[in-house]
Amino acid sequence: MPRAIKSVAFCAMLLSATASFAQKGETVKVAWLDPLSGLMAAVGTNQLKTTQFMVEEFNKKNTSGVKFELIAIDNKLSPQETTSALRSAMDQGARYVMQGNGSGPALAIIDALEKHNARNPGKELVYINYAAVDPDLTNSKCSYWHFRLDADTSMKMEALTTFMKDLPEIKKVYLLNQNYAHGQQVSKFAKQNLKDKRPDIEIVGDDLHPLAQVRDFAPYIAKIKASGADSVITGNWGSDLALLIKSANDAGLNNVKFYTYYAYGTGAPTAMGSGADGRVFVVGYGHYNMGGDIQRIMGEYKKKMNDDMVQTSIYHAFAMLDTAFVRARSTDPVKVAATMEGMKFKSFNGEIEMRKADHQLQQGLWITKWQKAGGKFPYDAENTGYTMAPVKYYESYVASTPTTCQMKRP
Repeated sequence: MPRAIKSVAFCAMLLSATASFAQKGETVKVAWLDPLSGLMAAVGTNQLKTTQFMVEEFNKKNTSGVKFELIAIDNKLSPQETTSALRSAMDQGARYVMQGNGSGPALAIIDALEKHNARNPGKELVYINYAAVDPDLTNSKCSYWHFRLDADTSMKMEALTTFMKDLPEIKKVYLLNQNYAHGQQVSKFAKQNLKDKRPDIEIVGDDLHPLAQVRDFAPYIAKIKASGADSVITGNWGSDLALLIKSANDAGLNNVKFYTYYAYGTGAPTAMGSGADGRVFVVGYGHYNMGGDIQRIMGEYKKKMNDDMVQTSIYHAFAMLDTAFVRARSTDPVKVAATMEGMKFKSFNGEIEMRKADHQLQQGLWITKWQKAGGKFPYDAENTGYTMAPVKYYESYVASTPTTCQMKRP
């Protein structure tokens, strides 16, 4: 009898071990849909190279034993093109889709997957959002199939204004943003948060401009100068931020500080150069000088690609999927989505949590400042000799905002 019990126990252990690695050796097809053409092509190209590099990195060593295969398609920053690209990715066997630029394309993916997954049981897809930050995506328009890895617009503004409220030199703020959901939300939350935290600050301008269409920001810089603003808050990204800061430098707007969301992004460091030393701040979940394994990865990426890795939330994507595959003992999107709800996992900024209520990642945020590279902060951004150095860190609860999501689970 003891021998029989031992035999049963051994078999159970063997079965358990086999089940825990049931997905080992599987190929997981991941679709990447973002712009590779138009004014935002440089941003998309950098993100694609980062995704390709992360696929290589995680294929070398991942706990689940899977092989990631990438399907990359240019969505031209268009919701319509995104829908078409998603269909193509599905036809090629993708079960996970990644996207980050623009809430319009993000909503197109959410809408398409809600319909597709309801109509095609057994062929479901999961959407991993690494950069589209419209708060509505995890509030009124939340979806069970959508998981966001970046902090949303309201979360970042919560941290940014918490930092700004303690700077008495800020008296007049100009708001300049892209005229679409994210930019409109930056304006809205900036006014709301500053009113609550620093009612003495005067909003001296509030402009919205077309997304990825403005080639000369000189007229906006002239308005900022005329307003007497000492600070600008902008959620601009890509060419819209690089050209804005270049215009500010060209106009000699040296007495104004910029509080941004994306000044680490492709093209912005080169535009800032020495002229923006000490005058540009960024709020984000990471920075150039994080240390640890992510610093090694960023260094290897720069050496291989001759480029900076700026979208490190893409690391979150593969770390989260790898962990979920192990815990779900499967790569099936249905089982994986259920596992990722409320899941805590290790990434480059410690243990982070995918909040179950709305699928919004909860993580700490940094405020960083543009300054000369060296000492404790050596990373050289776009070979300018400058870097984004951390000046303040906020735990996840500081920036965490409540959700109105009414999640409809299958």
